[in-house]
Amino acid sequence: MTISMNRGLKNKLEQGKAVVGPFIKAVSPALIEIIGLSGMDYVLIDLEHSPVSMEELENILRAADSGDVCAFVRVAGHNESDILHPLDKGAGGLLVPMVSSGESAERIVHFSKFAPQGERGMDIYSRSAKFGYISKAEYLARANEETLLAVQIEGTKGINNLPDILSVDGIDIIYIGPYDLSQSLGIPGKVHDQRVVAKVEEIVAQTKEKGRFVGIYVDDIETAQRYIALGVQFITLSVDVTIFAQACDALVDKFEKIST
Repeated sequence: MTISMNRGLKNKLEQGKAVVGPFIKAVSPALIEIIGLSGMDYVLIDLEHSPVSMEELENILRAADSGDVCAFVRVAGHNESDILHPLDKGAGGLLVPMVSSGESAERIVHFSKFAPQGERGMDIYSRSAKFGYISKAEYLARANEETLLAVQIEGTKGINNLPDILSVDGIDIIYIGPYDLSQSLGIPGKVHDQRVVAKVEEIVAQTKEKGRFVGIYVDDIETAQRYIALGVQFITLSVDVTIFAQACDALVDKFEKIST
C-alpha cells in the first residue's frame, strides 16, 4: 500500500510541521496541477463561495492527483449529499463551514466515515475507490483512516461550544475563519483587530490541549508567520484569483518601468 497524498500531509502535521495551500475559486485544472508542481502541500477547493460544479470538481481532483497535491474541498453545507459527493469523487479532505455545536460535528463524522465510525453512503465503484480496482476491504479501511476532516469555527457560538466539538472523535482540524469571526464580533473585516486575535488564541489553546490540529486562512506571509508561532499548522494562504491578480500587477508595474 503506497502512502497517499492526504496520508503524507497528515504525517507532516503529526510531525509538528506547518503545511500550506491556497483557496481555489477558479475552474482551472491546469492551475491546480501547477500549484501542486510548485511544492504546495494542498489546495482548498471552495464549493461554498465559487461557481465550481460537481462535474468540474471531478476534473479538478484529477489535476490535483496529477500535480501530487492533497485536495481539500470546502463543502457548501452540512447535508449528506454535500459531504458524500466530493468524497466519492476523490477529495482527500473536507472543510465543513459554519460548525457551531458538537451535534453538527457528530453529523459530519457520521456522513464522512464508513462503519464503525459512521454510516457514509457506500459506493465501492466510485472514483475514490479507483472504480473498483482496489479491494473493498482496503478501500474502506483507507477511506476511514486517510480522509481528513476539518470543521470551520466562524462565530462566537462555535467558540462557546468548542469543548463539545473537540469531544467528537473523527475531527482532525479545527479551522478558523477570521473574516466571519470578525463579523460575529461586530467588527467585520478587521481580522487583525486584537479582539479577533484574542479569540484565535483562545481557539488555538483549547484545540492544541486536546491534541487536534488548527487551521486558519491568512492573506499574507507575515500573518502566517505570526500564527505558525502560535501553533497553527494548517495554513491557507491567499486565494488563486488574488495570487494571479498580484502576479499580473507586478508584471504590469515592471513593464511600465521599462516601456516609458
